[in-house]
Amino acid sequence: MPPGGGGPMKDCEYSQISTHSSSPMESPHKKKKIAARRKWEVFPGRNKFFCNGRIMMARQTGVFYLTLILILVTSGLFFAFDCPYLAVKITPAIPVVGGILFFFVMGTLLRTSFSDPGVLPRATPDEAADLERQIDIANGTSSGGYRPPPRTKEVIINGQTVKLKYCFTCKIFRPPRASHCSLCDNCVERFDHHCPWVGNCVGKRNYRFFYMFILSLSFLTVFIFAFVITHVILRSQQTGFLNALKDSPASVLEAVVCFFSVWSIVGLSGFHTYLISSNQTTNEDIKGSWSNKRGKENYNPYSYGNIFTNCCVALCGPISPSLIDRRGYIQPDTPQPAAPSNGITMYGATQSQSDMAAATPLLQSEPSLTSDELHLPGKPGLGTPCASLTLGPPTPPSSMPNLAAEATLADVLPRKEEHVAHQFLTPDEAPSPPGLLAAGSPLAHSRTVHVLGLASQDSLHEDSVRGLVKLSSV
Repeated sequence: MPPGGGGPMKDCEYSQISTHSSSPMESPHKKKKIAARRKWEVFPGRNKFFCNGRIMMARQTGVFYLTLILILVTSGLFFAFDCPYLAVKITPAIPVVGGILFFFVMGTLLRTSFSDPGVLPRATPDEAADLERQIDIANGTSSGGYRPPPRTKEVIINGQTVKLKYCFTCKIFRPPRASHCSLCDNCVERFDHHCPWVGNCVGKRNYRFFYMFILSLSFLTVFIFAFVITHVILRSQQTGFLNALKDSPASVLEAVVCFFSVWSIVGLSGFHTYLISSNQTTNEDIKGSWSNKRGKENYNPYSYGNIFTNCCVALCGPISPSLIDRRGYIQPDTPQPAAPSNGITMYGATQSQSDMAAATPLLQSEPSLTSDELHLPGKPGLGTPCASLTLGPPTPPSSMPNLAAEATLADVLPRKEEHVAHQFLTPDEAPSPPGLLAAGSPLAHSRTVHVLGLASQDSLHEDSVRGLVKLSSV
């Protein structure tokens, strides 16, 4: 460049580098962003989700739709054909009370059906493996053949021993009062039962809404049945019984549905009232797990000993948050340690182990000599990498003399006597093992072996290999 700064540099212009290319490898900013998936999309249980995970139901929902149809049709017929007549003849408060009961029933039903009943999250593979190791360590190994370790734990709750069972599907020890639902394939906390009429499990987080649903449905069923009979009686007093049935055929259908439903609904409400007052679940009552008498050995450790307190805890206590976080985003998977070839998973591997393996080049790759390491003037370089480091017998001496090659090799490979004080050879001093020189090279027919001798050459190779191994380990 001229001192004045002129010349060709003035004609140089900067051109904008085009980042737009048709190749996808050259345009990473044009890649489509992968949408983050939510946890409900990969939920392992047999459940159905709606509204982006906000609604959670069991997979078998046919009976739930039947429940909706029965409630909607019966209530609709009552409000359409009976309430107008009863509001005029008796009081307009009848449709108002009926409407309040109807909306309360629908609200509690949908709240029970669309909510998380208290599903317990399954263990991750790492957590399951750690738990398996804890079980094996706690139970030890049996000498008389393989024997599966026990899968129970015992805890003390209010002086009563409670066993925690291991779930082989969820890979966890279930907490007290939890059970695995075979229909939903989930462990549910404080599991009561799976109710097909609501299309969901009944557990810790939706039991109060289930109880309020069946209780309010009992009142609604009795309310509709009573005022349908009242409507038919009032009409029969004016036009006769048969004419009253002909004038209001919907009342007949409502009376039939309510008559066959009220017994089971009222009985179910009474049974769950008993369970709430004693702080039990349907699952515990069917199995006969506890006794209501505190003096017996199997007394109920979860009861507060007071009916009012038990009801307040079940109906007015705080609702625990959902543990599965079904609307949360899936976090990227963390890299897992690779399993060895024998199939045994190794835990606790540190980085120093991999560094130690990388510090031994003889175990990873064979060394090679290049023309920079061994250059003979006027001769071709050794550019071919070493294929292997053979420790076999030395190359027999050649009968063809070559004084120039002998002198040159003697400069590169000093005699063994000159290195008596060294414990090992440096990489620059390390000779090339026999059999690694290219065919036709003058070094292949060297007479140096006559000067060193076979025994000296063997010891020279052993010292060189020992020196290379020691340097690689350092």
